[in-house]
Amino acid sequence: MLTHESWLFSTTFFLGLIGLSFHRAHLLSALLCLEGMMLSIFVGLSIWALKLSMTTPMMYPIIMLTMSACEAGLGLALMIATARTHGSDNLNSLNLLQC
Repeated sequence: MLTHESWLFSTTFFLGLIGLSFHRAHLLSALLCLEGMMLSIFVGLSIWALKLSMTTPMMYPIIMLTMSACEAGLGLALMIATARTHGSDNLNSLNLLQC
């Protein structure tokens, strides 16, 4: 049975996925969509851990949030490096085959 929390979790995740697939022109918009997807997974893991009422699954949202912060920092560093070398964060102007 689909509960209200799981419906909200899956809706926010798929909205982030749809945004990622449609707004791929700029790196910043892609990073924001990825961050939204990670936050929806964090909320889903938190709700799951609260419903289980056990101590072991309580660490999973914290670990996932740590990985999400590392992913956001790495993505912003790549965006800054791309903007400095190519002049913008437009992904269509990048040639991935160039060394």
